[in-house]
Amino acid sequence: MAPRIGSLWDSVGNTPLLRIGSLSRLTGCHILGKAEFMNPGGSIKDRAAKGMIRRAEEEGRLTPGSTIIEGTAGNTGIGLGLLGRERGYRVAVTMPDNQVREKYEYLEAMGVEVIKVPAVPFSNPSHFYHRARALAEERGWVWMNQFENTANGDFHYETTGPELWEQCEGRVDVLVSSVGSGGTLSGVSRYLKEKNPGLRVVLVDPHGSGLYCQVREGKMEGSGSSITEGIGIMRLTENFRRARVDEAMRLSDQQMIEMLYHLAREDALVVGTSAALNVRAAYEVARQHLGQGLRIVTLLCDHGSRYSSRVFNPDFLASKQLEVKPLPPPEAPV
Repeated sequence: MAPRIGSLWDSVGNTPLLRIGSLSRLTGCHILGKAEFMNPGGSIKDRAAKGMIRRAEEEGRLTPGSTIIEGTAGNTGIGLGLLGRERGYRVAVTMPDNQVREKYEYLEAMGVEVIKVPAVPFSNPSHFYHRARALAEERGWVWMNQFENTANGDFHYETTGPELWEQCEGRVDVLVSSVGSGGTLSGVSRYLKEKNPGLRVVLVDPHGSGLYCQVREGKMEGSGSSITEGIGIMRLTENFRRARVDEAMRLSDQQMIEMLYHLAREDALVVGTSAALNVRAAYEVARQHLGQGLRIVTLLCDHGSRYSSRVFNPDFLASKQLEVKPLPPPEAPV
């Protein structure tokens, strides 16, 4: 049989669904994580990048010699750099200047132009989103606009949702997900709700983001801050508007760090901050339903090696008043 030879473009998606053994045993529920860190660029954002590039090509906005520009916390930029460079485009990204150094290094290694901007509120014209748009207008570059570009969520509807449904053999009880642009939750929740209208969709939000209050009270309010990167927003994006969410949960960085270290030490799963937040929320849902055998699915968005200079750095954790502590037992008050 002839060898199957493909491209980076072809390798996006079809990631495995992993049973998180320690948590499933502790709770009597099936806690499952989709291993999106196994995409070629190392994160779930490869899917968004592929969906947006594909649509831009179909619409004739991306042509030979084009430059792609995007505002990103890093992972979408990596996905666009990987797939865009492979397809012959020049890629530039605007990024807040407070992200982990590993992301900048990865992007620069691929020949992506990294334009660092201050980490400022969305209302400030220097915000990475507005700078990307301005550069597109000034230089004729093609802005991907992952937050408002529904090709992002539609690609998850087309791929991530069906993959999960098939991997779960048509049984998903709860979907848990954080939100960055809103694309993942938009596409996956729409697809799975069509298959199972009784599906419970839980949004998990870090401190500093307004989506928790938006879902619960209908107003965009948030306070504090978080070390998680790429998730949490203070506005309604077009992608998020299309998501089908039943309830929201807010978790702290301390709760996230506890889960991040638990997964590394008990399950050999070294994941990033958003993935650890997702799994901690799945665990909290399972603690409400001990022994009931619920099938709870979440996303392992990227790998922890991308954040090693911070989350595995004792000095950094201490500077944020974070401690490596065990998870609360399943029977403890939620």
